[in-house]
Amino acid sequence: MILKKAYIHAIIALLFFGSAFSQQKFTLSGTVSDSKSNETLIGVNILIPDLKTGITTNEYGFYSITIPEGSYKIQVSYVGYQTLEKNINLDKNTKINFNLSGNEEQLQEVLITDTRKATNIRKAEMSLNKLSIATIKKMPVVLGEVDVLKSLLLLPGVTNAGEGASGFNVRGGGADQNLILLDEATIFNSSHVFGFFSVFNPDAIKDLKLYKGGIPARFGGRASSVLDIYQKDGNSNNFHVNGGIGLISSRILAEGPIVKNKGSFLIGGRSSYAHLFLKLSEKQKDNAAYFYDLNAKFSYKLNPNNNLYLSGYFGRDVFSLAKSFTNIYGNSTLNLRWNHLFSDKLFSNLSLIYSDYYYGLDLDFVGFKWDSGIKNYNIKYDFKNYITDHFKLNFGVNAIYYDFNPGTIKPSDANSGINFGQLEKKKAFEPAIYIDAEQEISKKIALTYGLRYSLFYRLGQSNVNVYENNNPITFNPELQLYEKATPIGTTFFGKNKTIANFNNLEPRAALAYQINEKQSVKASYNRMVQYLQLISNTSSPTPLDVWTPSDNFIKPQIADQVALGYFRNFNNDAYSLEVETYYKKVKNRLDYIDGANLIANNAIEQVILNGQLRSYGLELMFRKNEGRFNGWVSYTLSKSEQQTPGRTAIETGINNGNWYNSVYDKLHNVAVTSSYNLNKKWSFGANFALQTGQPVTYPNGQYQYQDIIIPSYGLRNENRLPAYHHLDISATLSPHKNEKRNWKAEWVFSIYNLYNRRNAASINFRQNADTGNNEAVRTSIFGIVPAVSYNFKF
Repeated sequence: MILKKAYIHAIIALLFFGSAFSQQKFTLSGTVSDSKSNETLIGVNILIPDLKTGITTNEYGFYSITIPEGSYKIQVSYVGYQTLEKNINLDKNTKINFNLSGNEEQLQEVLITDTRKATNIRKAEMSLNKLSIATIKKMPVVLGEVDVLKSLLLLPGVTNAGEGASGFNVRGGGADQNLILLDEATIFNSSHVFGFFSVFNPDAIKDLKLYKGGIPARFGGRASSVLDIYQKDGNSNNFHVNGGIGLISSRILAEGPIVKNKGSFLIGGRSSYAHLFLKLSEKQKDNAAYFYDLNAKFSYKLNPNNNLYLSGYFGRDVFSLAKSFTNIYGNSTLNLRWNHLFSDKLFSNLSLIYSDYYYGLDLDFVGFKWDSGIKNYNIKYDFKNYITDHFKLNFGVNAIYYDFNPGTIKPSDANSGINFGQLEKKKAFEPAIYIDAEQEISKKIALTYGLRYSLFYRLGQSNVNVYENNNPITFNPELQLYEKATPIGTTFFGKNKTIANFNNLEPRAALAYQINEKQSVKASYNRMVQYLQLISNTSSPTPLDVWTPSDNFIKPQIADQVALGYFRNFNNDAYSLEVETYYKKVKNRLDYIDGANLIANNAIEQVILNGQLRSYGLELMFRKNEGRFNGWVSYTLSKSEQQTPGRTAIETGINNGNWYNSVYDKLHNVAVTSSYNLNKKWSFGANFALQTGQPVTYPNGQYQYQDIIIPSYGLRNENRLPAYHHLDISATLSPHKNEKRNWKAEWVFSIYNLYNRRNAASINFRQNADTGNNEAVRTSIFGIVPAVSYNFKF
């Protein structure tokens, strides 16, 4: 009897497993594009409701999903586009390219669909912010200029050093700790006009993602965040031009087919002209301050499995005073990419990338020119393997060669008394390999995990100083001061000889647990290693700051970050809430001895000390995603501290070896942004920002030496500037257009700093010449700034 029952159970099991294995699986793949321009779309949701599964398109608009044989309804949705539904019968591997139509004629944008659950609830993504260009263009900004970087400051965990400051700070990290990529090419200086505007032309931008944590293993080289920006490919169907005319700058962009439906081009230019008004003044006619940039991209589809892209950026800032002082700086990038589809499951991208940051200074009144910069040459090969609909594998390699020029001094003319001089040039090589997996363990648990292995070689040809006890800084116990050590010799390293080398494993992992269809909890850990250091002792990067590689004196920064989050959708996904808490610690964060001279310093190791940075905080973001009125409120409570202890018992370190506020510390950060579509003609926007003031060091006393009043200072960064806040509003008028005409236009009216808050960029202390009393003088950049701009497209 027992044997009979066992036999029956075995037959049933065989039938069950037989039927399970007989159900074949096939792969559905393809690309998703804009129906008008053929522009591929990033992050489109492809949902199969019957299976309660789905996928999103990658950075090149490609998707691939493997599912059981059968008939299904496919839903394809994307922000700002009409949701597309299609019935398919999947009985073999099938390639389907979807074309989405925009919601231009709809008053109320459809921003939420059922697929949203797959991205903000189910996926193991956290500490990631995505902004569409349409959203960014609705935000009021200073002088009416749409600015990608300024929009980031409205996100939780993101701050900057104040008005007119370049760069941005993420979760208490420095601006130099952000990896900024434009079409995969590194941008070393992201600002125009010393921080007033970003280098990114919004008309040319296609997609923007900011990774604050949970960073995929394909990214490396920075300790804080990754800003990943892609340019548009260009319209391969029709020729179009769009642009805008503003108070201080104008822009124009042209795009169209090279070969219809196969190849396209995009060329955009932007330039400021505020300096032309200076020419109207006799006193200012020889002065200039302006910027210009150029974006270009060419794409060509060789066949269904192969695409070529060539993209580039070139930008320059020019600042000149009476032709005796001229400052020119800017970025140049070039990227040649080849997308290849090995199969319907294996996608690859090979990139050859060049990036250059140049800084030039021409001092005619002294008689010399100064050139400096950094170049890198990068080759990277990335693969994505869609193994199943529950498991995807990303892997690849990349190698970067760096060429640093800390400074070249040349005579400006034959009568100059300046001799040619060259600070020691530096070379470095940074290869890396990575593997990253995305896996759905069950309907409730999703994982991403990966490992990056990076190496770094500081290379000759150069001389390296040798110091007693290998210590380039000494401590004077009598004066309680750090002092430069005197080299006892030098060692020459020939071309491509290794001066120092490093290697690091960088693990990454993230977990999402779906409590139910509306809420989930997530956790992540990542290690990032930064081998390049920005030599700067200012709170905001300046064009004169110099990048330098890690070597036998300057160690790479190593950042470890953990984060925990809670995510929830409300009211049929019309609202969403994101709550995250994080802790980050960075080893080998540089600090500088008192009185450090960083400009034209050929022995920078003599003025720097290795310390550590820690930051921790709580971030909240509440969004309204649907309807005429939408936007978000974000709040960040955080702390960022630095410690540089003494190396021996008799050394004081910085701040007596105690933790002190980093210059990026902002205890409170509140941001509110909203937009309201009144009708087809009028829409309105508003932003409010409030941040704790920047940490600074004020004098706490003074003493007199030979009739000279000399201030004395307290502990580092123990004081603060006043709180920073402003309210901005905008109104956009889109006149009724003649349906027979292709010309579309809009007027944008904006007011920055509506209530005329005089935010302090700095506070300087001086002695009043008339009264002899000490006084504090606040320097502010902007009061209330009204602006108007005209945008057009045809």
